[in-house]
Amino acid sequence: MDMNQYLSMFIDESNDHLQALNENMLELEQSPDDIGIVQVIFRSAHTLKGMAATMGFEDLSSLTHQMENVLDLVRNEKLKMQDYIFDTLFQGLDALQAMVQDITQGGEGKADVSSIVSSLQAIVRGDFASNEAPAAALTASPASTGAEISLDQYQYSVLEQSITEGHSVLYISVAIREDSQLKAARAYMVFDLLERYGDIVKSSPSVQDIEQEKFDRSFSLYYITQKEAQELQSMIMNLSEIESAEVMQLDHETLNQISAGVQEAAAAVVAEPAQEANAEDKAPSAGAEKAAASAKAEPKKAAAHLSAAPSRTIRVDIDRLDVLMNLLSEWLIDRSRLEQLASEVKRSELTETVEHMSRVGSDLQNIVLKLRMVQIDTVFNRFPRMVRDLAKSLDKKIDLIITGAETELDRTVIDEIGDPLVHLLRNAVDHGVEQTAERITAGKPEIGTVNLRAFHSGNHVFIEIEDDGHGIDRSKILAKAISKGIVTESEGAAMKDEEVFMLLFAPGFSTAEIISDISGRGVGLDVVKTKIESLSGVVSVESKLGKGTKFSVQLPLTLSIISAMLIKVGSEKYAIPLSSIVETGLIQRNQIRQVHGYTMIPYRDAHIPLLSLANLFEVPGYDEDAEEESEIVVVRKGDRLAAVTVEDFIGQSEIVIKNLGKYLPAIQGIAGATILGDGQVALIVDPNAFIK
Repeated sequence: MDMNQYLSMFIDESNDHLQALNENMLELEQSPDDIGIVQVIFRSAHTLKGMAATMGFEDLSSLTHQMENVLDLVRNEKLKMQDYIFDTLFQGLDALQAMVQDITQGGEGKADVSSIVSSLQAIVRGDFASNEAPAAALTASPASTGAEISLDQYQYSVLEQSITEGHSVLYISVAIREDSQLKAARAYMVFDLLERYGDIVKSSPSVQDIEQEKFDRSFSLYYITQKEAQELQSMIMNLSEIESAEVMQLDHETLNQISAGVQEAAAAVVAEPAQEANAEDKAPSAGAEKAAASAKAEPKKAAAHLSAAPSRTIRVDIDRLDVLMNLLSEWLIDRSRLEQLASEVKRSELTETVEHMSRVGSDLQNIVLKLRMVQIDTVFNRFPRMVRDLAKSLDKKIDLIITGAETELDRTVIDEIGDPLVHLLRNAVDHGVEQTAERITAGKPEIGTVNLRAFHSGNHVFIEIEDDGHGIDRSKILAKAISKGIVTESEGAAMKDEEVFMLLFAPGFSTAEIISDISGRGVGLDVVKTKIESLSGVVSVESKLGKGTKFSVQLPLTLSIISAMLIKVGSEKYAIPLSSIVETGLIQRNQIRQVHGYTMIPYRDAHIPLLSLANLFEVPGYDEDAEEESEIVVVRKGDRLAAVTVEDFIGQSEIVIKNLGKYLPAIQGIAGATILGDGQVALIVDPNAFIK
């Protein structure tokens, strides 16, 4: 079997399981006595181990198996979770993540994890440094590998009833090759095969012991199926590293003989506690109950009931979505051209057809855009673990509260926003939240809070990171900025608090007194601002000394297709994103004022700056000074407004953003270009660049 075709699926599912393991481990850390969470973690680890073994990634499978041994003791209440165990398991998860990353990059998923394995094995043995010695080493012992399987009365009756109803009842004994390095993985493959074609009633050793490799090389089981014994034997022998497989079909007489022999053997130990009936042994019994029901009544109906519901989701390669988006972009350009031609020709049949095509196209555009929308929790879900580790290294107690993780953003934005948010969160944990003793002295709760929120507002998504720490000290920021020559003393005295806080985003600016792995190297927030602005977003800061700080990031929903107002200035056409436009209007020349060297106009009981596109871009063929009145567009950046003069409005349109390419330098105030219906290129104005 060619495993390469399954590699992509393995990587995706492994990442999903690792994320689930991290999330559930964090939840377990808050409720260490909740066995239900341990069961969920164990199942995820078990599935990951089986997948890795099937794909041949032995290091990945082996490490997961060692972690599984610890989790098994916890779920059977033979071991109590402690800080050392949590830290060791988290180290194991980091190593597993690194292995999967290596596989993603074409490697073999190998890593030196001997120290982690030694720690995990020490936990199982009970000889690790702890105030409370675990009971694991006292109770764990290798399982018996006897070939005979004891059946209770119910299991026996199920087998007998199945024979009566015409089902094949088989006794199967399997031996794995002596040189096999992954006995449990090979056994898992046998069980997986058998469960596809029937029900396992009972196995010896138990399923749990087999999973933990607590068996020699062989195991046996009772099995109900419709398959022939010889066919099943051949299928088992086709699996890798199987030395032998004996399959014997049972009738009433042989079943009675086996049962009688086992009952006599069991009589000698009847007084011993019957503690071997663990959860895994009961699971096959449940399967047997289903088998008996199917044998008794409607086999086909029962089988249909037991089959898994078909999945209603599929994984689609990102490149295919990009191709689909590019095709839709070309279609939109052609649609605009058809609409223009139809308006010129003025034939009713053509106009109606084009209008219908436009309506269908709009629906298609909405669907394609929704396909590209991804919930922001794909970014958020890695932060709880990061905050937990940071808080532990800084000896702080921090509670991360996430709201709005279901908020959707375009995949292009999702791919880019992760790193800026990491910087902001690290800043909140390190600079924002105080040490525990300092918080208690200030009369605050011992545990600091960092809120991470996401929500829609208009055509934008807002992401806020707010902490309840000591806030930003204006005087400290100004002193640092003045010492670095970023501002002068007179400029600093005239600045508002918000303007002072924005100095944090200056290149190389840092107020950290101690350089550490977390902060203080003068990198971080300037990168955040640059990255967010490259996504046509805005970042702002609010803070109250002693109360806390809030960083707010405003992002566009999508970076591919946007609604825009097309305008004309001289011989040029431009597009301004509607999301940035507050309103349009007219301004008389006599209303324009010069204030402290700035051109201003009155606007709703205030004055706002007036900018000229013709002057900014040196557009030929238009002299706005000769006009009695000018068309203006009022644009917004955060809570700041400005007005831009234009010659004429062409109209609103859906435009496709095209990158200017690597051959053109970055142009101040231009976010990209679009192709209009008549084939002309219109530059897309970035209002954020004009509002300081």
